[in-house]
Amino acid sequence: MARPQPTPEGTTRPTPQRRNPDRVRKDILAAAWEEFVEKGLSGARVDEIAARTATSKRMIYYYFGDKEGLYLAVLEEAYSGMRAAETAIDPVATGPVAALARLTALTFDYHAANPGFVRMVMIENIHHGRHLARSKAIAELNLSAISTIRAIYARGLAEELFRPGLDPLDIHITISAPAFYNVSNRASIRQVFGHDMGEKQALARRRRSVVEAVLRFVLADPTALPDLPDIIASA
Repeated sequence: MARPQPTPEGTTRPTPQRRNPDRVRKDILAAAWEEFVEKGLSGARVDEIAARTATSKRMIYYYFGDKEGLYLAVLEEAYSGMRAAETAIDPVATGPVAALARLTALTFDYHAANPGFVRMVMIENIHHGRHLARSKAIAELNLSAISTIRAIYARGLAEELFRPGLDPLDIHITISAPAFYNVSNRASIRQVFGHDMGEKQALARRRRSVVEAVLRFVLADPTALPDLPDIIASA
């Protein structure tokens, strides 16, 4: 407990505690995430972020340099969350078909549960990916995603379960695109077709169909699908 200090009036107050720099940084990133997801890079205001964290613009600039530096840090956090989720898939301990199915289901689930991630990627595409181009961290994170798929695919080829000639990047895009679209286009699909892609049963149907589509794309025998409810239950 802090030792009380006398005030000019003779009363006492606790000595202010120094804030943990890591905690301050995390608080700023959390507030910035909300601001950027809601308003984009152009609409976000550092003043608002400072108000949400009870800190100052000067402190934010101390940690992140400027508004674009803060945005890039938030973008790196967004991608690191997605890549961290993928580490639950072990392509060695799990058979290649099960690993690919679970990776697909996990990717779908992550996007569905983290619409803010989808929105951040959409915002960065508006800016033509120029902030992504500055980040070595994101480049390394995304290479790890391709490495995971490459390992799964190589094992599937060795066991003659997967068809040859596929690019791991194409497999990655085939996995990610429907998971992304399921979140990014919810509003337009609802307005045009009256269909809620975020509804629980709709999500379950789409999840299964996406896993099936990816497996049919990769399997040497597309008709030899495994029992999907069992294979993706633990994803």
